[in-house]
Amino acid sequence: MLPSPSTPRSTRRGNERFDHIIREEVAADHPHDPHTWDFKGATPDSVFAPSFGEGYEKRQQQPFWRKALMALRERRNRIAATNTAADYEDPSNHERLGGVRFRQKYSPSLSVWRIARKIGLVFLAMLASILCFFGIVHIVNILINLGPIFYQDETYDIPSRLSNSGYDSPSDVTRDIQPLPCHSHNDYWRRLPLFEAISYGCVGVEADVWLFPDSSSEPELYVGHNTAALTPERTFRSLYVDPITELLDRTNSPASRSISHESAPVRPNGIWDVDPSQTLVLLVDFKNDGESIWPVVQDHLEPLRSRGYLTYWDGKSTVEGPVTVVATGNAPFDLLNSNSTYRDIFYDAPLDMLFEEPEPIPGISPSQHELSYLITTSSSKESTQLPSGPNADSFNSSNSYYASVSYPKSVGRAHWLNGEPTAHQLHLVRGQIRGAKRRGLKPRYWGTPNWPIAIRNKMWEVLVEEGVSFLNVDDLQAATTWDWETRRHRTWFWR
Repeated sequence: MLPSPSTPRSTRRGNERFDHIIREEVAADHPHDPHTWDFKGATPDSVFAPSFGEGYEKRQQQPFWRKALMALRERRNRIAATNTAADYEDPSNHERLGGVRFRQKYSPSLSVWRIARKIGLVFLAMLASILCFFGIVHIVNILINLGPIFYQDETYDIPSRLSNSGYDSPSDVTRDIQPLPCHSHNDYWRRLPLFEAISYGCVGVEADVWLFPDSSSEPELYVGHNTAALTPERTFRSLYVDPITELLDRTNSPASRSISHESAPVRPNGIWDVDPSQTLVLLVDFKNDGESIWPVVQDHLEPLRSRGYLTYWDGKSTVEGPVTVVATGNAPFDLLNSNSTYRDIFYDAPLDMLFEEPEPIPGISPSQHELSYLITTSSSKESTQLPSGPNADSFNSSNSYYASVSYPKSVGRAHWLNGEPTAHQLHLVRGQIRGAKRRGLKPRYWGTPNWPIAIRNKMWEVLVEEGVSFLNVDDLQAATTWDWETRRHRTWFWR
């Protein structure tokens, strides 16, 4: 580099001496070649950028990818050299630099960038490994026919079949459908309330009803999960009472009775032609003022009552009909139980209040048994809308049908990895189911996990094995097409 006019004289002399030494060393290492080296008229800068002849020309003719690779290597070498702080203490170097000691500076920003890049690469590698692992597991499960882990394939679209074509008879809706003990949770959310559930074979449907001040002589019960979802067209009668009445009128028409008069049943036929004796459970959730809703529900059920389609208690025994109405939520138990000679609306008893000590389970001590009983009885007082009067002995088959409770609140959360209940949770489930069945009630849990699919199916499997009468389901297709006897969902890495 040429010295500037402002450079001190002593420094300029040292630089000239250094340039002269460099020229002599280059000339000694590379003999004079007129085609490659020519120092005549060369400046100090041109010494370090000579022409390399044919080798250099060949390098310039390299393909683009090779040039890019060489550029990356040179950049890596420059970064490595920059990050190295070294003192040049060699005497010969000290003399060449004219007595000026040179130190290469260290750049902390480059070091931090390299560390961050390594951390990012490690994170991406871990993420890719996790995705590859679950992808392999999913493929293996499909290959060995164990079923899906996270998602359920929907190949049997009943709602589309029902919405694209009308029906001429009840058998068109429930054709070749086997009734199964599942409860369609929040049934009114479905594309076709009631019809979708019975077409899959679920024998239980649910309607949340609201009552608001109405000056008319026949107030309406509006169906929806909350007030924001209510519309004038979606009423208790339009979505459930009227369609059920129409379906049962067709299955019990005079023509059908005359054809099978020799084997005519004592009670009316049900909805499913495969099993006409199966009752349809209509769960009515009283969302606001229970005492005001009660007489309106009674009045709206009159079409079913007058035709003899309702299950009722006659003061001595329960006579099952094609439809069994169950009240839950804010339903008043005292009003329901006030008539001692006739009832056609039954109660959804609190399952956690019915706990009875089951058989001992290995791995849980007697003191833990007593603790679980205290927990389940105390939680029932907080989770139910019952007055202080009723106790566990107040509920039986004469006034109740279901016995339900929230699984997370009463039993606890399912295991996040495999869905297996602990010994304590299993003790609670067995005790609650035992107490419900001894009273002639149908135990049911709601609030079980819906995802991942493997945990949901494992929870269903446990509840079925422990003896629940109904599965509370949101995915009707999964619940009604799964063979619980031969295809229980177990995966090779959980068992």
